[in-house]
Amino acid sequence: MTDPQAQNSTPDPQGGKPWVNPMDAPPPFPNAGPSYNAYANPYTSTPNPGWTPSPNYATGPQRTSADERMWAMLAHLSAPIAAVVSAGWLTIVGPLVVYLTQKDRSHFVRNASAGAFNFTLAMWLVSLIGWILTFTIIGAIVGVPMILIGAFGSIVLGIVGAIKSWNGESYTYPWQLKVLN
Repeated sequence: MTDPQAQNSTPDPQGGKPWVNPMDAPPPFPNAGPSYNAYANPYTSTPNPGWTPSPNYATGPQRTSADERMWAMLAHLSAPIAAVVSAGWLTIVGPLVVYLTQKDRSHFVRNASAGAFNFTLAMWLVSLIGWILTFTIIGAIVGVPMILIGAFGSIVLGIVGAIKSWNGESYTYPWQLKVLN
């Protein structure tokens, strides 16, 4: 007669021994696992047919399409590109164009482009005031750092916003003049 525990244990492929760690053993019933794919990407995959959302599902991460993520990323990146190309003078144009063309198509893109415009407008005004201050000797001490803050703020935080929006996350800039909503 054989040992009943040996009959129910699954042999280890390396030596025919029972599983040493019970966590490594397969589940005892084929349908005992979760009814959803726990490893699915929440931004690109759709839930399984038997899946029911939790009460806080609506406040969880947004599900965005690749097209929405691309437009949101473009809204964030247009300001740093314009800052490099036009020495900071045309940074507000890119996010404004994306906002005006895409605001009715996607809530995600609307928020991203409005936030990018509001932030770049603030940085543009900081740079403008810095340029005006550089025309005076005393104001140049304050004006040059303001120009640098405006330029580097648009470039660095615009890139951060673009990366976050490409991952499907919304990004809120730290300093904004709430013009667009």
